[in-house]
Amino acid sequence: MTNIFTNPFVLRQTAESSFSHREGTWEELCSLVKANFANAQAGYREGVIEVTIPSAGVYTGLVILGEGDELTGSFRARRAGEEPRKEIRVTGAQKAAAVTASVILYSSAVLAEGGDNSQEPVDGNWEIVSLNASPIEGEMPIDPMVLMHNHFGSDGGTETGMSDSEFIALLRQGFDFWKNKALAS
Repeated sequence: MTNIFTNPFVLRQTAESSFSHREGTWEELCSLVKANFANAQAGYREGVIEVTIPSAGVYTGLVILGEGDELTGSFRARRAGEEPRKEIRVTGAQKAAAVTASVILYSSAVLAEGGDNSQEPVDGNWEIVSLNASPIEGEMPIDPMVLMHNHFGSDGGTETGMSDSEFIALLRQGFDFWKNKALAS
């Protein structure tokens, strides 16, 4: 049996945040993910999957940069108790309707490795950790900074278990995609 839950980490993705968000309730998102679970694709490691969902009602914080765009940065924790990280935002940018949307889920067992699970770490329990949305068609690879935090074991990261060559290949995909993009402020 498949059970879909929201992990507390995804709850930061609201209309007021710089992150992608979806209109509606978290329960509706869980139901939507469950309805589309059959199209789940493997993530960067065992126990991580991506489920594509309809983009209706989804807004993306992802901005394609243009020459002269002003960027700002900060150094803050993503959640209480976590070490701060660098983040870069596009000043004055607004969220746009998403063209594509997907949800990243971790098994509760994988999240339990770092004590980040909110549900029992048993087979069938999946927790939504991110709603990813893009203003363009096509695959949206993992942000290189997120991948590096995971791979190198930063506080709040989830072990990748990748070989150096697997890591470099995924890092290259992320770099190529993210080099001209940032989140709205």
